[in-house]
Amino acid sequence: MTAPRTDGSGLQAGLKNRHLSMIAIGGVIGAGLFVGSSSGIATAGPGILLSYALVGTLVVLVMRMLGEMSAANPTSGSFSAHADRALGRWAGFSIGWLYWFFWVVVLAVEATAGAKILEGWIPAVPQWGWALIVMVVLTATNLVSVGSYGEFEFWFAGIKVVAIGAFIVVGALAVFGVLPGAHTDKAGIGNLTDHGGFLPNGPGAILTGVLLVVFSFMGSEIATLAAGESEDPQRAVTKSTNSIIWRIGVFYLGSILVVVCLLPWNDPSIKEQGSYVAALDSLGIAHAGQIMNFIVLTSVLSCLNSGLYTASRMAFSLGGRGDAPAAFARTTSRGVPMAAIIASVVFGFAAVFFNYAFPDTVFLFLVNSSGAVALFVWLVICASQLRMRRIIERESPEKLVVRMWLYPYLTWATIALIVFVLGYMLTDTKGESSGRTTVLLSLLVALAVVAVAVVKERVRGGQAVAVADTDKVSVG
Repeated sequence: MTAPRTDGSGLQAGLKNRHLSMIAIGGVIGAGLFVGSSSGIATAGPGILLSYALVGTLVVLVMRMLGEMSAANPTSGSFSAHADRALGRWAGFSIGWLYWFFWVVVLAVEATAGAKILEGWIPAVPQWGWALIVMVVLTATNLVSVGSYGEFEFWFAGIKVVAIGAFIVVGALAVFGVLPGAHTDKAGIGNLTDHGGFLPNGPGAILTGVLLVVFSFMGSEIATLAAGESEDPQRAVTKSTNSIIWRIGVFYLGSILVVVCLLPWNDPSIKEQGSYVAALDSLGIAHAGQIMNFIVLTSVLSCLNSGLYTASRMAFSLGGRGDAPAAFARTTSRGVPMAAIIASVVFGFAAVFFNYAFPDTVFLFLVNSSGAVALFVWLVICASQLRMRRIIERESPEKLVVRMWLYPYLTWATIALIVFVLGYMLTDTKGESSGRTTVLLSLLVALAVVAVAVVKERVRGGQAVAVADTDKVSVG
């Protein structure tokens, strides 16, 4: 019996092709799609489809760049490791830790969201108790082996995919009036234009909608991190990169199109119940709310499971590069980076505590200061790809099995679009979690991390010079 292939760093190839396929598909279906789409619809009306299409295009382009680099060099550090090589140690350190910070905050947000649903079903257990139970169970899953994470995620993602697929089919039949026994008096293609037009709040609402939906796409990159622990990393990355267009087209644009056709965009139930629950309820489907709560819970658990996996693998990669404690880079006999997982969970638990103890101060700061990290990550991927393409072409052109379209022009256009979105966010000043607050606090945290990276590099450089001088003296 042969030993399992490792990536040369202690991680084992415990993820099967079916795991990677479902992780890639499920990665683009976050809980944000179910929970956050209602505010987008209320803001932009049917025009929210253009917001989703714009962000979807942006994600497709960024994932194409990441796919190019990851297919040539699959690694658990993904874009952080690529940035390390292409832009410098400071870039890999900074974006790696910012990404880790983003996911440990997400752990708290998702654990709380899942706890609210579970408390509604079994109120005897308090909400904080459910959050604790959910975190402990998924931590145990990740600690067993990467295969157990993959198996859980296979089923979690499978439920999401089947649910969205069924919703689209049922909804489409209702829109065309051929769904037996359904109440379809509100449904129809006419909902796209009959209630104030396709853009009832004007073209500017498209950009406002972009701000509301952009963060629900975070997670598309998880497949490139997981590929390092698969049987055939290059094939896994190539497959997930090539399929992202139809995944976003079907699951995001397809399902949102069904929602805005089933109900008028300004129907109060969309904001009160959530877009998907309201859409199902409008058809008279029994227990629609509970069905959707189960699907949202599955999405939350999936996001938690993947968030813990992703944070720990980034910590593992940082440890291996000397940018985090060396213990993070050590693995168990099963190829699991135990210290990296436990450290991520501890910070996740701390964030959950802050959510209950200081929701309007400490936790609000954590959420806002991690909010723009997705856009920072995408910017770094673009900048890395500009330089990595030349490096790969020079050193090993045969590894360019995935190529960014119209390089470098489309890469620069993507950078311009991300910068534009960040700039537009600065004009949003409404509420405690406004776009301006999110960008400025995220930028503050990012600058602090970059400063640490620069200082670390100077110290490391000084030590290297000192060692070199010592060697000269010894030789002399």
